[in-house]
Amino acid sequence: MEIINYEVEKLQDPTGILAGERFEYTMAIKVDEEDELYRPGGLDLRLILAVEDGIARIADYHFIDSESEKPLDFALDEEEEQEVLAFCKERLAE
Repeated sequence: MEIINYEVEKLQDPTGILAGERFEYTMAIKVDEEDELYRPGGLDLRLILAVEDGIARIADYHFIDSESEKPLDFALDEEEEQEVLAFCKERLAE
């Protein structure tokens, strides 16, 4: 799995209910054709990164078929989750 492009947007909480900050990432993902996640039209990973007291965590995520924009029922394994979290944290620091 390789992140080939991304967009990030800071989310606003007009209610003030959520502690910390939230960021929505949309990442274009490249996977091998043999991978069960492979989609001919492309694959996106959309996630919400929560940052509270300087600690970042993935609050939620979904794989999305880029062509149909339908969510896919797959999960990141632990190693992939750590890689994605590190990627997001690096982009926040920029």
